Amino acid sequence: MSRPDQPPLDPAIVAALIAVRDNAYAPYSHHPVGAMVVSESGTRYGGANVEVAHYKGLCAEASAIAAMTSAGERELREVYVIGPGEHLCTPCGDCRQRIREFATPETRIRVVDAHGRLLRDYDMEALLPDSFGPENLSPENLGP
Repeated sequence: MSRPDQPPLDPAIVAALIAVRDNAYAPYSHHPVGAMVVSESGTRYGGANVEVAHYKGLCAEASAIAAMTSAGERELREVYVIGPGEHLCTPCGDCRQRIREFATPETRIRVVDAHGRLLRDYDMEALLPDSFGPENLSPENLGP
């Protein structure tokens, strides 16, 4: 959840979020979304939603995570999501699971409005409670 004592977001992050959102390809929904992930190294990776005519597009969060993993990184420190309006534009269920794959308990997920003002600040447990992750597939958890 957002907190009144939280400092404003870094203007460079806000500018990058708006720029990547403005590059979204959303001719069907007219709902452009941008995302930025910050890896453990501190590198920032942006992504925009990309829609296609058969309606199986790519979400902004998935696009940003793909850029991060393509660069060889595997851990998320922060995730930012920006939509086109004043309302919450939170990650969809599929993207929540994608984020979970690379998140740590310290990972922050921040949702901002169209102008980059923080609306909500989540940790992974708040975003996807009782989640299923890579550790659930370890040999000791698979059973006999």
